[in-house]
Amino acid sequence: MRSAARDPQDISVLFVEDDASVAQMYRLKLELEGYRVDVATDGHAGLEKAKSMVPDVIFLDLRLPKLDGLGVLEALRQDARTKGALVVILSNWNEKELVDRGAALGAVDHLVKSQTTPSRLARRLEELLGG
Repeated sequence: MRSAARDPQDISVLFVEDDASVAQMYRLKLELEGYRVDVATDGHAGLEKAKSMVPDVIFLDLRLPKLDGLGVLEALRQDARTKGALVVILSNWNEKELVDRGAALGAVDHLVKSQTTPSRLARRLEELLGG
């Protein structure tokens, strides 16, 4: 028997994405699905927001100003507050080395932006949360 999915209103999501239009596109879809969504536009801001809000899921770009996504992921895993957060890399960079390094640092998935519509991202989020 499958466990019941969590109510989206109980789920907080953080996008760490420097392209405002990309972040807004995904944010809007997830908010329409009922999720609580916040956005950070660079690596340092993403790390600080993650530590203060402790989101359930973090969608993390790799190419970010101030601190790259893998640096953010490494720092998240070293902090007791954020080490258990589900982190999904959401980037147009999908070279095997980057995917492997992200997985080694604990990313649960690696999605390619150009292949990930807002609806597909919402479905993947639901799957990750056990829905």
